[in-house]
Amino acid sequence: MSRAAEITLYERDSAEKIPWPKTEDGRYAERFLRPMLEQSVEGFIPNVRTRLYVVQAGKQVLPVTLNEAEYGNSYVCSPYTHYVSYARQELHLIRSRAARVLLSGLLTVMGGLLKASRFNRTAHINNWMVSTNLYPSCSPDQLKAVAQTLKQRFPDYGLVLRSLNRTNHGELLDALVQEGFRLVPSRQIYFLEPSNPAAMNAKARWLVKRDYALLASSGYEVMDHDELKSADMPRLAELYRMLYLEKYSYDNPQFGEAFLELARTEKLLRFQALRSRKTGRIDGVMGYFCRNGIMTTPVFGYDTSLPQELGLYRMLSAVLIRTAGSSGHLLHESSGAAQFKRNRGAVSDIEYSAVYDAHLPWHRRAGWSFLHLVLNRIGIPLLRKYKL
Repeated sequence: MSRAAEITLYERDSAEKIPWPKTEDGRYAERFLRPMLEQSVEGFIPNVRTRLYVVQAGKQVLPVTLNEAEYGNSYVCSPYTHYVSYARQELHLIRSRAARVLLSGLLTVMGGLLKASRFNRTAHINNWMVSTNLYPSCSPDQLKAVAQTLKQRFPDYGLVLRSLNRTNHGELLDALVQEGFRLVPSRQIYFLEPSNPAAMNAKARWLVKRDYALLASSGYEVMDHDELKSADMPRLAELYRMLYLEKYSYDNPQFGEAFLELARTEKLLRFQALRSRKTGRIDGVMGYFCRNGIMTTPVFGYDTSLPQELGLYRMLSAVLIRTAGSSGHLLHESSGAAQFKRNRGAVSDIEYSAVYDAHLPWHRRAGWSFLHLVLNRIGIPLLRKYKL
């Protein structure tokens, strides 16, 4: 264990000493992290190989993942996968052939540079190993103290905080920049405030109302979390695989039956599913969690073999918007399906990874420095131009 101020770092061998706070966030962290410390992260998410730590900062406990290379890892622990492997798979979204060719060459050059700089040698702070990390009520000073502790404990690693944006983390981003962090863009994300009628124009309200009508007349019923059983997890895993892995990318976290069962029994996620009244089969699922007034859905899937005209994606989105609206949460819709989300009133923001590498030698900083320059000058304009 390492200590700095009120910061304590625990690893697997000292996990039994963790004083999990008796708060909502503390109990959630224990239910999520204890099984992965006692067993292995890979046992729950097969394409996430990492060393898991828990850091205590006052009354908050946060996961920290430590990696060396693992270039085949999911992007949730591998910056290389996010910025090179996954980016290459999404080049088809750019309509200009010349731009695709240029960017493909740039990714090849960039990939070599990033590997040479040992780019994946990182410690990710508050990394829950899902697509969007929501942040607990940590002050900027607490997170800076965590970073200082990790810099001392792991002096040869870059420090990374994923999933930061101006909408939710403006004060924190400014504090991190003052501390010497660089803000590296990662993707364009979307927010929707369903409980605020003024957040949607007339067209958006009409589209959402039409989605609700489709759901009501579809022949599907919405199953709540407590209606789902262990026997349903293979089907839920199949639906997630069909959409997020087979249709999108196997570089997404590969949540299978073990993770979904843990999430169900420990309520790490709240599931809702679409079950056909005719066949009794589950054909769609979403799993969400909330923190500090924000809601996001790491698990989303439907049977892609069924006709698109059935509207399973629209129906799941309607359930999601209705759930967020009834709870008063700001809906973090992540990235993807940009036009669909914009049409229903979502607004965009840029998501960043805050990276601290000032303590590393120049050749180790070169990869992040190059990436920071390229993405701010080329990446963000492309994201906005093509509304990705």
